Order: sequence, then C-alpha cells, then structure tokens
Amino acid sequence: MDPSSPKHRSQRHWNSRREEKRQRLEQIAAYVDGKLVRHDSIVPLLETLLRPGDRVVLEGDNQKQADFLSRSLVQVDPSRVHDLHLLVPSVSRPEHLTLFERGIARRLDFSFCGPQSVRIAQLLADGKLEIGSIYTYIELYARMFIDLTPQVALVCAGQADRDGNLYTGANTEDTPTIVEATAFRDGVVLAQVNEVVDELPRVDIPGSWVDLIVPADRPFALEALFTRDPARISEPQVLMAMLAIRGIYERHGVTSLNHGIGLATAAIELLLPTYGESLGLKGKICRHWALNPHPTLIPAIESGWVESVHCFGSESGMEPYVRARPDVFFVGADGSLRSNRTLCQLAGQYGVDLFIGATLQMDADGNSSTVTRGRLAGFGGAPNMGHDPRGRRHTSPAWLSLITADAPVVRGRKLVVQLVECFRGGEPAFVASLDALEVGRRIGMPIAPVMIYGDDVSHVVSEEGIAYLYRTAGGEERRAALAAIAGATPIGRAADPGRTASLRARGIVACPEDLGVPRGSAQRSLLAARSIDELIDWSGGLYQPPHHVRRGARPER
Repeated sequence: MDPSSPKHRSQRHWNSRREEKRQRLEQIAAYVDGKLVRHDSIVPLLETLLRPGDRVVLEGDNQKQADFLSRSLVQVDPSRVHDLHLLVPSVSRPEHLTLFERGIARRLDFSFCGPQSVRIAQLLADGKLEIGSIYTYIELYARMFIDLTPQVALVCAGQADRDGNLYTGANTEDTPTIVEATAFRDGVVLAQVNEVVDELPRVDIPGSWVDLIVPADRPFALEALFTRDPARISEPQVLMAMLAIRGIYERHGVTSLNHGIGLATAAIELLLPTYGESLGLKGKICRHWALNPHPTLIPAIESGWVESVHCFGSESGMEPYVRARPDVFFVGADGSLRSNRTLCQLAGQYGVDLFIGATLQMDADGNSSTVTRGRLAGFGGAPNMGHDPRGRRHTSPAWLSLITADAPVVRGRKLVVQLVECFRGGEPAFVASLDALEVGRRIGMPIAPVMIYGDDVSHVVSEEGIAYLYRTAGGEERRAALAAIAGATPIGRAADPGRTASLRARGIVACPEDLGVPRGSAQRSLLAARSIDELIDWSGGLYQPPHHVRRGARPER
C-alpha cells in the first residue's frame, strides 16, 4: 500500500489512537482488577492515566455530579498532571475551580456556572483560567463529536456490574452522550458508581463502552435544581403567571411546552388547576411537556392536565412519585425514570411550541443574558429552548398562529416568551445596555455572551403587561412595545403614553385589564399549593423532598 495514500494515513492515525489508549490502560494495570479500580488507588491512578494538556470531560450536570472523581482529581500532583482542558457541562462544585487555582487545569469549555459564577469571574480576572467558549448543552456535546473529542471521560452512575455495564437510573442525564463521544474515538471512560452489584435493574450504558469503574466514598452529589418552594412565590409573580395563561397560552392554544427555572413559571404550573380550570382550559393547553419532574407540576398532573413529560434529568425526591406515574413520565421496565438531557434538549427545541423562562437583564431590543458584572452564570439549555428553530417543518395551531405575512410561502414560529420582573433586588431588569457586552469585551470574547437574542423573542411578560413582539413592524416599534411594559425602569420611563395607547389599541401591547385580569385578583390563594407540605399532600405522600428544601410549617389558609 502507498504510505502516502489517504487509506494508509487513516489506518496509521487509527492505530496511533488505539495504541495510545492501550498504553494508558497498561500503565494503570497495577491499580485495576478487571475493570474495577480500588477505591484508595484513585489519585495515583489519575496521576498515571492523565497527561498534561489532555482534553478531559468531567461530568458536572445540572443535577448529578461526578464528585468523587472531581474531589480526587483536585488531589493529584500538579507537577505530574497540569494544563488540562476541561469540558464541564455545569461548573457546580468548588473543586471544579480549585483545579484551575492549582494549575491542574488551564482551559475550560462549559455551559452553565450558576453556583460558581462569581468565583469563575474572579479566576478569569486573575488570569488563572482560559475560556474556550460558553455553550448551550447540546452545542457542547456536538463539539465533543467534532473537534473537542475527549481523551478521558470522568462520569458517574448509580450502579455497575463487574463487566462495566452501568445503571444510571432516573438521573441518566448527560452520561450516555459523554461516554459515546469518548469511547468511540478511543478515549478512556472512567465511571464512579455508588455500588457494584451482580445484576443491574437495567443496562443504561453497555460495559463495552466503559473501561474503568470505581466505587465512590458516598453516593454522587445530586441537586434539587428545579425545585421551587411555593411559599416564595410573590403576588406580582402570580399576576405575571395569570397574564401568561390568559394572554399567551389560551390565545395561541399552546399544548406542548418547556418551562425554564423560576418562581413565575412555577406559579403558572400551580395556577393550571385553579385559574386555568376557571377559564375552561383543561385539555386545551399544557398537555405535553419537555421538563424536569418539577414538584410544582404535581397538582396539574393529579388534576388531569398533563398527558406526558419527557425529562432532561430527574429531581431529588420525585423518584417515588414518577415511579407511580408511568402513564405520564418516560419510565423503564424497572420502574425508574429514563431521563436524557441531549434528547430532551432536542425535544424542547423541535418538538414543543413554546419556551418560557426568566432572565436577569433585557435590553431595549429584547436581547437578554444571565452574564452580568461579576457573574458569569452561562446559558445551560436556554438558548436551545429559547430560539425559533428554522429547521422545523411540522405544523401545529400554536406554531401557525404566529404567521403575520400573507404570501404563498410562509412559515410559523415557535413562541419564545421571556418573563421579566421590572426590578430584581432593587436593580432594573430592563437596561439600556446588557452587562454582557462589557463582560465579553473585558475577557476578550469575539461576540458578547447573549443568552437569547431579541429577534427570537416573540412575547415579553412583565408585571405591567405583555408585549407581542412578533406583531411589531420593525425595530423602532419593537422598542416602543417593550418600553410600554418596562414599568418605572429607565426604559419604561422613556415610553410615550400616546404611543403606548396606540399599541394597546392595535393589540401589540396588552395590559392586565385588556386581558380581563384585574390586578387585585392576583392573590397567592389562587395557587393550588402554597407550600412544600401541600405538594406532598397532592402527591399522596410520594414526593419526598430533600430536608434542605422542606419548610415543615404549613401556611395559613
């Protein structure tokens, strides 16, 4: 064979990758029995397995964390392991960033950094961390299959058998995607597990994809990220939820949807069995969801509103309830939820008609971001959910309802809704310029870290009303519509009352009274549950919240 031929070069490259993996596994053989790593050998194993500059995916998901592996990795000798390029979906744990302080890691590609957002901004300012990019979840996964393929994947699972088959159970989340991207390019897959058993309830990831398993010192960390205590929902948030139901869900006939994290979206879920019922909307809206098993959805499920829920991940304490509702959730033969963040992101992008979520800042053109001064929170899945996917070809009444042109070739639009309380912590949420612009310039990003672009946003809801942005004619009218609902913020104070009246008359802006929602009717008493304990009651005792989210005391009725 000609050594210069493409076939020969490809074979040589394949052999080199396969040989590199063989050498890595051979060098750690002293620490391994079959695929099983001795618990007390994990640090020297990592020091031997990893090489300076390696691209390593460390499983930090929205909910579950490979925390035994991250706590072990931070203990390695930086003279042996350094300058790693980490791919971390969610930078959620302190040691994720301690790796950069110690020089073990240098470069980071990530999607979300909520709990560590302030610290990551400081490390950037100190020059101890380089950011490749801030991604949406499936964007990061996509690059793992293109040009960011990991040499090593550090993941977690509930159980494994001695052949390396993994049971990820309700919190499958990101693991199959991460493992596949690594295993099929001859990377090394190391999984921490809560326990090693003889027989698994089901096989979520086959052992042929997994090289090493290590029993952790304790069950992997799990955060109840999507749990919202109804006791914290305010009456302005109840008002915004009522406006969304009446002015968007009912008006457009929204049957399939995704809710972001937030108290206002939790209020929508809790108003369906009460306010939604009073409008005669059961069976007409909110039937199919791409959503984590939010506890605040329990009353709607129990009231017969919800037909199906596909989940990005599970939610701590909801496992018994989900097990008892296989008619609603995607549940395996073993009885536990099968979540999958990649597939649910795709379902939320292409399969639903509406995304609704909150943001920290929105500018006069409707651009929004959670990147603010001193905080680099990242995006998570919001940009995937919160944009109009132009590859969509199936139709639905809600999608078609946003057609505004009369032409032979037209297309519908996904409803992308932003909930914006005019002030957050005393600071205006409607701003002349996003902090993200300054942050992006300061850290040298080629484009500003905008979460959802204004031209994708179809509706904005505040305490003052709804701006139907999809109906506006051009940027100037769009800005006027946003100003009309921006309240006492600088943008809102600049609104022209005459222009606002014209926009209301044309149905481009709707105030609560225009929608038949008296402001005084927005009472917490409308919520189907007003505490964690009442959610437990709705579930028939099946919901078992973590202790740190349970308030114990029941509110006055």
